[in-house]
Amino acid sequence: MIFLIRTVIAIATVAFAVAASATELHPIVVSYPHQTPESVLTQAKQAIEAAGGVITHEYDLIRGFAAKAPNEALEMVKAWGEQYDADVEYDQIISINQEGRP
Repeated sequence: MIFLIRTVIAIATVAFAVAASATELHPIVVSYPHQTPESVLTQAKQAIEAAGGVITHEYDLIRGFAAKAPNEALEMVKAWGEQYDADVEYDQIISINQEGRP
């Protein structure tokens, strides 16, 4: 009986680890034109969260948010945002300085 319980726990642990690694989250920034309805942003954020993503920041100066999301959610948000000219891009550090120069 103990062997069976340990086996089930081991299988569940491996399955969880495989599922977690298969859903890689990418840091993104999603922005919309100022006139975009709030419902569109809400729908995009809900889709990201439903797919296992996380909203990391909601912006005040621009109509948008930052998130960590799986590829499936990125594709959905891009498709829904086409009507409203959404900009979905990977979040990254950009510098105007060349490497090694102050």
